[in-house]
Amino acid sequence: MTTAQDAPGFVVACSLSELEDDTPKRVEIGGTAVSVVRTEGEVFAINDICSHANVSLSEGEVEDCQIECWLHGSSFDLRTGKPSGLPATRPVPVYPVKIIGDDVLVSVTQES
Repeated sequence: MTTAQDAPGFVVACSLSELEDDTPKRVEIGGTAVSVVRTEGEVFAINDICSHANVSLSEGEVEDCQIECWLHGSSFDLRTGKPSGLPATRPVPVYPVKIIGDDVLVSVTQES
């Protein structure tokens, strides 16, 4: 059986059962705010702070594998962190995710 100890550098962010489809969940990992999102059958982890306005992305909506900043409407690709439109021009970090049992593990020490 694989456990969290088998994934060095990864920490448990939440449980898979806590995630609702297309509903971001904000977690703190080692002082880093992360938005964990289950969408399109996958789980993604993206830095929770918008690169344009310094607000929480987890308060935004998820659609087509993108998370939208609620303040000015910039969207970021959950796979790459790249913005898909103005006003944001800088990407936000995305982090590797592993699923072990019901645990969602994220590594904030490695950016994807």
